[in-house]
Amino acid sequence: MPFRVRPFAPRAACVTLAAMERMTGLDAGFLYMETPSLHMHTLKIGVIDPSNVAGGYSFERFRDELAKRIHLLPPFRRRIVDIPRGISHPVWIEDPNFDIDRHLKRTTVPAPAGPREMDAVIGEIASTQLQRDRPLWEIWALEGLADGHIGFVAKIHHALADGVAAAALLANVLSTDPDPADPPPPAEPWTPEPIPDERTLRRDAARQRRTGARGIPALYKKTRAGARDLAKHRETATIRPPRPIKDVPHTSFNGPLSPNRVFASTTLPLEDFKKIKTALGVTINDVVLAVAGGAVMRYLAARGERIDRSLVAGVPVSTDKPDDVARLGGNKVSNMFTTLATDIADPLVRIRAIHDVTKEAKVVQNLLGADTMANWLEFAPPRPFNWFMRQYSGRRWAAKHRPPINMVVSNVPGPRTPLYIAGAKLTGLYSVGPILEGIGLNITVWSYIDQMNFAAIACRDLLPEVHRITDGLHDATAELLAAADRA
Repeated sequence: MPFRVRPFAPRAACVTLAAMERMTGLDAGFLYMETPSLHMHTLKIGVIDPSNVAGGYSFERFRDELAKRIHLLPPFRRRIVDIPRGISHPVWIEDPNFDIDRHLKRTTVPAPAGPREMDAVIGEIASTQLQRDRPLWEIWALEGLADGHIGFVAKIHHALADGVAAAALLANVLSTDPDPADPPPPAEPWTPEPIPDERTLRRDAARQRRTGARGIPALYKKTRAGARDLAKHRETATIRPPRPIKDVPHTSFNGPLSPNRVFASTTLPLEDFKKIKTALGVTINDVVLAVAGGAVMRYLAARGERIDRSLVAGVPVSTDKPDDVARLGGNKVSNMFTTLATDIADPLVRIRAIHDVTKEAKVVQNLLGADTMANWLEFAPPRPFNWFMRQYSGRRWAAKHRPPINMVVSNVPGPRTPLYIAGAKLTGLYSVGPILEGIGLNITVWSYIDQMNFAAIACRDLLPEVHRITDGLHDATAELLAAADRA
């Protein structure tokens, strides 16, 4: 998530979560959105080199090393419990039936076991949902890679953690020391909780609803004031960010989803992005948007698709405040809508248009309040919310109107120094979030040391050749580098 993300730094301590904690409306919303074709998990992919580890790699050793560190990943032992009749958002409890072996899986990457074959396996992993009767995560070991490396795919439900929290969890189990000592045991033993009875759940939910309803007048007042401020600002603004649906064109990858996913990854030099940023006076995030837009523009042109206006991207933005305590779970995220300027041929003019519109989009978001939508979601009724999403997916309503946006583009600043886990060096780090109905493409970049590691996920029925997008990222970067040299 761009613009305000904490520096990635491994830590030794962990945060203990409270017993039977009610989910926020934003976290619960990611549960309600899920349908048989809309999966709301994120993927975190790491590739390690175990060649220098005494004894080498084995799946059993991986399991034991993770078990030693599970207390540093507190959300990984928590499961959801729904409230009877859906009268309020679910609660988190310490799973009384937690078993780490139910969350660990392994598979062998087929020959020749290169990056494309690994990407294909990751696409298959992304095509199935997480089970709700246990903590909402699983980790796959991808064995048999051609270079002796091992891949790991952590599939984590968005309700469990956003990008900032996931980065903090990862930092808790990684080390900058190639020969680290085992982590210290937890200060207090972990205590599972019994599943609450229906009477307790209903009583607690009713009390929470009464307390929460008192905040509606103040929230309404704040929302109305933000809308007034925005209207006043627009009277003098010379740049208008795109509006969801109304200003969004249709492409071949904007439509109803199937359950099937395809995944692709590639790596570009961070130095190239810094060079473009400095030469053109823009931000790294502007460069990411321009490169992503350029790659998609090439893909659509090669297909003969002619788009009559610019593509629109949704950009996840962290709403954590600079002095907030580091989170190990939950979501504090909003979305900003900006242009990809794909209707502009000149790369210099295009990236400067992206810079100007994105800058204005941040102003608009701040005027409305970055956390306004999350605050209103506290009052979202669970059953109607989920019923509507299932109707929307099942009846394929996304085919009946313009897409909300064309794609998601996210940039997560990652660690700048090499990291290790149990002595094995982390050689690659990738991340990607979900796609949504009508929004069949997500491109996420997670930087690591001197790399920009891009990952793309798409609906197989809408965009089966997703590697053509990631291949196009190289051409789009080269075009911007040439423009930077001219500038």
